[in-house]
Amino acid sequence: MMGPVYVITDAQAALPVTAQILAAAKGGAALIQIRDKSASDVELAALIAAVLPEVTASGARLIVNDRVDLAISSGAHGLHIGQGDGDPAAIRARIGAAMLLGLSVEAEHHLTRIPAGVDYLGVGPVRATPSKADHAPPIGFDGLARIIAATQLPCYAIGGIKPEDAAAVKAAGAAGLAVVSAVARAADPVGATRALAAAWSKA
Repeated sequence: MMGPVYVITDAQAALPVTAQILAAAKGGAALIQIRDKSASDVELAALIAAVLPEVTASGARLIVNDRVDLAISSGAHGLHIGQGDGDPAAIRARIGAAMLLGLSVEAEHHLTRIPAGVDYLGVGPVRATPSKADHAPPIGFDGLARIIAATQLPCYAIGGIKPEDAAAVKAAGAAGLAVVSAVARAADPVGATRALAAAWSKA
């Protein structure tokens, strides 16, 4: 069972991505996704090699966004793909059975195209968010609940999520909170990660 806090890195934040990852791990995140569209595979491979031992020791799982070959070669714990990143069944066949595979879902009709082999869904955006300029229209908490009700897979709510949203996200049936800015741009990212976990446990 995966924990409730999922932190995604922000390459545009003032805090370096390596520091974001280590802070999230120290703060108790269950899943940490490296999302950086501009860095090269070589740069990200070096970053993953530097942080993977500490992330693994913390009990968290390190997820690579989009880049299938990098996820395989780096020894990361998982891969997260979007709706336009290829066929999830074919990608599952490439990465093998042991690696986590996550898929972004932005609307209810996306649920008709989810094959066996996907482990969890990132559902949203719940709200408009500055960390992803090209995001789909916000679905709100009602849309979140509708999507979650239509799938058996664990779902993480994403898109402008803050600790005070924990009760609404939990009420919608989600497995947890996926955040970017709430940790990557926080003054105290370790404390911000812990605050998300605490809010979830109280919700």
